[in-house]
Amino acid sequence: MPAIKEVLVERNTWWKGTFRADYKDREIYGRIRKFIKMPQIIAFTGLRRVGKSTLMHKIIEDKIAEGFDPKNIIYFPFDEFKDAEIRNIIAEYERIVEKDIQKEKFVILLDEVQKLRNWEDQLKSLYDVHKGRIKFFISGSESLFIGKKVTETLGGRIFSFKVEPLKFREFLAFRNFTAEPAGIYGKELLKIFDEFVLTMGFPELVGVKDREVVKKYVKEGIVDKVIYRDLPALFPIKDLSLMESLLNILIEGQGQIVEVGELSKELRISRQTVSLYLRYLQDAFLVRKLYNFSTNRRKIERKLKKYYTAVNSADSVFSPDQLSKSKVFEWLVVNQLEAEFFWRDTFKNEVDVVMANDKFVPVEIKYGKTRTDGLLAFMKRFGIGEGYIVSYDKEEDIKTDGKVIHVVPAFKFLLTEKTIGND
Repeated sequence: MPAIKEVLVERNTWWKGTFRADYKDREIYGRIRKFIKMPQIIAFTGLRRVGKSTLMHKIIEDKIAEGFDPKNIIYFPFDEFKDAEIRNIIAEYERIVEKDIQKEKFVILLDEVQKLRNWEDQLKSLYDVHKGRIKFFISGSESLFIGKKVTETLGGRIFSFKVEPLKFREFLAFRNFTAEPAGIYGKELLKIFDEFVLTMGFPELVGVKDREVVKKYVKEGIVDKVIYRDLPALFPIKDLSLMESLLNILIEGQGQIVEVGELSKELRISRQTVSLYLRYLQDAFLVRKLYNFSTNRRKIERKLKKYYTAVNSADSVFSPDQLSKSKVFEWLVVNQLEAEFFWRDTFKNEVDVVMANDKFVPVEIKYGKTRTDGLLAFMKRFGIGEGYIVSYDKEEDIKTDGKVIHVVPAFKFLLTEKTIGND
């Protein structure tokens, strides 16, 4: 294992000379910037490889550009230092750079800090002693990283932000493509959308079009590290291969109604274990759970649930088969919308996504033939006048029974969805 001194010198290159972050514009950074000057700790959480460390390096670059002393900026990754103490890292820094943190202002960025035992208490103590003098930024790859203990220990001292995989809007920026107005760039946007699907939203896969590279990246760089390294450090998981098998079942059956009892029989484990494993996968951001929509919030948790995974099979993503394309299309749009709700009634009328902004907006996702049955049933049930079908390339308005269903290509819908359902 490398020494703390070695990592500090190696990873803080701005101490020696100029520094430029390998950064492309991310929407979340605009939200974060307004909080940077406040004293609270800023926490980034999210799935592995979505760009949390890159955001930290962008903050470093901007701080230096503002005139902040580069030698007063400390970055440290905790992947291999779970037994370290933050105080010791700071003390080692003071020896190397010949600085005294009592006498100047500093920026300290702690990456994957959840690896560190008792990090919450350590950070609370440092924050309370050095408030106004040290600005802390931290990152973690599990939702428990900002869970109950953090709330209790660091309450009022921390602002947290979840970093999602790339949005299609962001991918266009990565590709240096301006699509305004979107209506005149239909063919170009459709082609770029197909490229975007292959990335699964991971910044490092932008421009990669080799199936084997994508497969290896997802398996070894994300899934294996989460299941075989991250989760065992947090939970007493008896059989990690069963956890991976559960994830693979969910990948194969994206968006299906999940019955815990059926999964229990298939995996030959108890219902309680299945429920726990599902929760662990959610905590690690590998799985998204959708609830069956209801205006009665008490009923939501008791109703049917669907699961979509954050990653997909590279074989499916690269497949020319129309059924695979349809499933991947639905999976991608659901994750792009960060969906929380679907809808299904007792007559099996169904809507893929219900966006709950200022208004309830039903969204059906159809790669091929468009159907309006489920949308119309939802709209009549809840007295809604407009709904949407996200298509691959079709665009039209369907008017029936005083209702309007807008059929919109995904590349266009994903560029405007932030405004849909907001007054």
